[in-house]
Amino acid sequence: GTVSAIREFLNGHGFLEVETPMMQKIAGGALARPFATHHNALDMKLYMRIAPELYLKRLTVGGIEKVFEINRNFRNEGISTQHNPEFTMLEFYWAYADYQDLMRLTEEMFGFVAHRAAGTGEVTFGEQRISFRAPFRRLSLREGAREAASRKLGREVQMEELRSRESAVALADALHLEGLQVTPAMGPGKITAEIFEKLCEDQLVQPTFVYDFPTEVSPLSKQNPDDPETVERFELYVGGFEVANAFSELNDPVEQRRRFEDQLQSRAGGDEEAHAMDEDYIRALEYGLPPTAGEGVGIGRLVMLLTNSP
Repeated sequence: GTVSAIREFLNGHGFLEVETPMMQKIAGGALARPFATHHNALDMKLYMRIAPELYLKRLTVGGIEKVFEINRNFRNEGISTQHNPEFTMLEFYWAYADYQDLMRLTEEMFGFVAHRAAGTGEVTFGEQRISFRAPFRRLSLREGAREAASRKLGREVQMEELRSRESAVALADALHLEGLQVTPAMGPGKITAEIFEKLCEDQLVQPTFVYDFPTEVSPLSKQNPDDPETVERFELYVGGFEVANAFSELNDPVEQRRRFEDQLQSRAGGDEEAHAMDEDYIRALEYGLPPTAGEGVGIGRLVMLLTNSP
């Protein structure tokens, strides 16, 4: 019932459902390792998509102002209770909207889907009662990381400590977080995001929009006009894990090329998840992407929450 409720909600809000290619020359639209395959007739290497993002945004360039796809994605990575190498995701784009508009739409959609699929806006997940009533809590990623680091170290961590690479590395070292390996390819933004992931994520049980992500980990998101080191992006956390990721789309082709070049530097530094260069997508942006907001929702994780299936 979850998928049909999502369709009903988006159709009712004027969105058009489409299908985009699953096999792509460049696996883009997310930071993840792809599966590779071979096309015999064309004798070329192709990748299974890690996200439909760059194709859906091409459709927005072409004039479809509200578009969505409920799609299978393939990521050649770890397996856990929250990660499957192939998984279903909803991805949608809304022209002339921004990430604040998406927060309001997401609150409305999650409430609608919970009532349709589970019969209630309050569900039990494990030991917790989770309420999908709007408004959801909002938390800045950097502030969340700073507060959690302060609690762990027993001292007030200053925001400045997360802004330079040197001080962010020192903070990460002091925290002794299991599994946090600082590599030369990581700048302060990536380190801050890792600290947040290790210290904060599992604490976010009630629906929480974590917003204003570091630019460094968001190569397709529009920068914050007041703070170029962050972008207009949020992730929605429920039950201690991420269920949605959304942002105001970067629609400046010159800046997009620069971001892809930064990602290539990270790739050269050993980051296998870094984004590849996509000249065709940059050409689409040169034709003109209107100011647009886009979002992806993990269907499997949402169903886990609504059916109490940890």
